[in-house]
Amino acid sequence: MAFVLQNVVFPTDRDPDLLPLYFDADSWSTIDAVPVRVATGAHISDVLSRQSLRIRGGKRTSLASYFNAFPASYWQHWTAVRQITLEVRTSGSATVLVYRSNGSGVQQRIEAAEVSGEAVSTFEIPLTQFSAGGWIWFDIVAGDSDVTLDGATWSTEQEPARTGKASLGITTYNKPTYCVETLEALSESPGVLEVVDRIFLIDQGTDRVDAQPAFPAVSASLGETLQVITQRNLGGSGGFARAMHETMKRDESDFVQLLDDDVKIEPESIRRSILFGRYATKPVIVGAHMFDLLDRPRLHAWAEVIDEMPFMWRTLYQEQMPHDFREQNLRQAQLLHMRMDADYNGWWMCLIPKAVIKETGLPLPAFIKWDDAEYSVRARERGFPTVTLPGAALWHVSWVGKDDSIDWQAYFHARNRIVAGLLHSTKPQGGTLLRHSQRVDLKHLMMMQYYPAALRNLALRDILSGPDHMRKTLATRMPLARKIAKKYPETIVHKDPDEVLYSVKGRQVFALRKRGDVGNPTGLTLRLFTAKSLIRHLLTKPAARFVETPEVEFGKEDAEWWRVPHVDSALVSAADGSGKQIYVRDRETFRKMLFDSMRLHRKLKKQWPKLAREYREALPSLVAENEWMTDFEAKA
Repeated sequence: MAFVLQNVVFPTDRDPDLLPLYFDADSWSTIDAVPVRVATGAHISDVLSRQSLRIRGGKRTSLASYFNAFPASYWQHWTAVRQITLEVRTSGSATVLVYRSNGSGVQQRIEAAEVSGEAVSTFEIPLTQFSAGGWIWFDIVAGDSDVTLDGATWSTEQEPARTGKASLGITTYNKPTYCVETLEALSESPGVLEVVDRIFLIDQGTDRVDAQPAFPAVSASLGETLQVITQRNLGGSGGFARAMHETMKRDESDFVQLLDDDVKIEPESIRRSILFGRYATKPVIVGAHMFDLLDRPRLHAWAEVIDEMPFMWRTLYQEQMPHDFREQNLRQAQLLHMRMDADYNGWWMCLIPKAVIKETGLPLPAFIKWDDAEYSVRARERGFPTVTLPGAALWHVSWVGKDDSIDWQAYFHARNRIVAGLLHSTKPQGGTLLRHSQRVDLKHLMMMQYYPAALRNLALRDILSGPDHMRKTLATRMPLARKIAKKYPETIVHKDPDEVLYSVKGRQVFALRKRGDVGNPTGLTLRLFTAKSLIRHLLTKPAARFVETPEVEFGKEDAEWWRVPHVDSALVSAADGSGKQIYVRDRETFRKMLFDSMRLHRKLKKQWPKLAREYREALPSLVAENEWMTDFEAKA
């Protein structure tokens, strides 16, 4: 019996930007060692259906693409599959060529077949030479007339290690339109629903998904597979914890597939994740990649890790990420042929086996931020790694138009990172975590961002109070953080079209650059810059005229931490471009918050061993299913 591991699929929405993710009909050259597309042969009209594609007469199309090449190195490394079958169904006269790559991106021909009429080409390919990396794909070269690719699959005769289905857990807070679209996409994907047991939609908002006009139809289509559960807003960690809890009660489910709400899915990716989870030699967390929903060929990261010394997340090879598949398709992107091992995967899309949940517990009551990273670190300590699987991805609302480090989420950024460090850091006093945290505070203060600094100080006080605060404040810290914003005028985004906001000196960034703005200072330059800025902010008052009217204007991308401290006030564009915020230097607020930050960090450093012991002892209770049930059942 053949088990289909991966279907070749094409996008049905008429979006030309998606084409580089599914096939490559372009001509490429190299200029100064950089791949350059010299001609495009890709047309949206060539996509005939979800499974079929037209190759125009005399042209060549490659399936060496993100969604349609086979990630051989990941299957060889994490599963026992050692032989796969590629089946290609075509109509017309053509040549089918099969290729592989190694971890360095070197391309090698495997096989070729001449076909005509309605043909089925079958290729048996061993998975034995991909330990360092590599993909497998095929190209089709049409004869004089057009050729149709009627479908293709990657399969194996080997039995999976486990056969259970997955329950999907979608957590939402007032994103009902996205959720309905996700449900509709699932209802139209019978191949995906074959491996899905239940869809748990955890609705924590006031704008309910089940109140949308399109909901009754999709609900009827999905039937008992869909279960909508409403609860008070416990954040992402509370919503996903509920989905895990409900899945653990399902004998038919071996996994829970977590999905964010503000996403657009590629349904085949869900099926691939589940199949990979079934075939993994031991239970692993299977993560998916994230593309930008507002710039759809743009990939956020290939694998994400946590640096031990600062205990901070980052992207592997972050200097080469994000990756735009319009600029470099798979064959041209050497880096993407290497197998990369991740420390964690974001919960925009992540498959977690029940066996992992049984041993690891539910998420921390963290509300948002670091819940996904901490969970993978905790699971790894129990022998369950995380795999970010190429070819499995979705599109998530872009972070380009957000800056959550300076809004109410600043509290959770600070608190949850340090709590995760207390729980898992192996370095004395958390390595350089606290030093880095204090530098973040200082940057906010020098940039006149007093609101996030206030929230970060609140986070430190909560951490020092002990681990019990996390569950006690789970549903209250977000509303409190929003309430605190009212004390800080810089949080107001001015959008009034009748009031033209301007600065005394205008937009200055280009002038600053011409005057020798050297960029992000380091080493001795950084120390001198910090000392001068501290003296200025501590000892001098802002000029009265710049308190009344902002001194300069910055675009969001120009408002860097080494530029803003030079001025007394600034007009700064909001991250989403919807308006402007006014930042004004306040010496008294700067002094108070700086000394609070220094005092709290010193206290935290001194008490680190004691707090680490307390948080680690409390961890089983914090992540226990029965403790979470109390939160689920509590009224708002």
